This record gives sequence, C-alpha cells and structure tokens, in this order.
Amino acid sequence: MSSKFAILRHGITNWNLEGKIQGRTDVPLSKTGRLSLSSLSVPSLFQDVEWITSPLQRARETAKILDLNKTRTDIRLVEMNWGEWEGKKLKDLRGQHGEAMRENENRGLDMQPPGGETPRDVQDRLKPLLQEIGKSNKTVGGVSHKGIIRALLCLATGWDMLGKPPVELDWECIQIFSLDASGLPSLYKTNLPLEKR
Repeated sequence: MSSKFAILRHGITNWNLEGKIQGRTDVPLSKTGRLSLSSLSVPSLFQDVEWITSPLQRARETAKILDLNKTRTDIRLVEMNWGEWEGKKLKDLRGQHGEAMRENENRGLDMQPPGGETPRDVQDRLKPLLQEIGKSNKTVGGVSHKGIIRALLCLATGWDMLGKPPVELDWECIQIFSLDASGLPSLYKTNLPLEKR
C-alpha cells in the first residue's frame, strides 16, 4: 500500500482578489472566501484522515470551515517566503524592475525574491514531511498554499517552473500525490472537487 498526500489550497482572501503576493503575510480569508467554503466539504474518503495545515490563519480557517476534525499545524506547510515582494502585485514588480525581474523569473526553481525563499528552498523544507507521510502507509490531508502545491508538482513531475506546468491545477480542488517510502511524490489524481454539503 502506498501513502497518499491529498492537498488543498486555502480559500480566497482579499489579497487574492486584489492580485497581491501574500507569502508569509498572515492574511485572513475574505467574506467571499468564507461564504464559498461554508456549503462545501471534503469527499467522505478524506473526512476521517489526519489533516495537516499551514500555521497561517487562511489555511487554519479553511480547515475549520470545512469541518476537518483531526488537524494539526506544521510550519513546513507554510507559504513560500516572498520577502520584499509581499503585498505587491507581480505586474507592478515587472514594470518596476524590468530586465532584472525577467532574469530572476527565468531562474525557475531558483527564482528568489529579495529577502525571500526560492521554490527549491520550499521543496527542501517539504521533503522531510513527505518522507514522514511516505513511511506511514496512510492517506494524509493538507491545507496549504499555491507555492507549496506548485513545489510538490515540480517534485512529482520534474517540472522546473519554466514554461507552462505539465498539468493545469484547479486551485479550488484537491490534488492527490502518491508517496513512496522515501517520500518521493508522483501525481495520483488532480482536480478532485470539494462536495456540496
């Protein structure tokens, strides 16, 4: 039996709606985000599994509204640190920094905001957690962030974050990864929707 990691992005925040980079900034869910989650639940298959959430309130709040009972927080699921870019919009940063910004983005997994992490740093932070889940022979759920799920997708597919991703992820759905005993992920099922209550 292989282990599974079923991961879901948090609900919508005002910064999401405004197109601002959130990173580690502890932004709560918006009224819209809370409302859209209130009529949903995870499929029954995942209701009795242990769920791990990012410590940021938008992830913890999402888990609470979805009635996920067995939850604990884990710092390794916190969003990528976007340093000086947090609270800013990507298009504004591209306009402001021009060629330097393009060069940084073209580093893919090694793109690094000033004072922040690279996606590769995020992968290194995730690997011990994936190993723990991989050895458990269980299905574990996670409520986390776009940056975490993209880093997982790279580990699972070999995508280097340059060009289009190998699969299009619906950020309102659950993404399921199989993990071998060493914690190496592979894509098991993408875009599993939440269910109406």
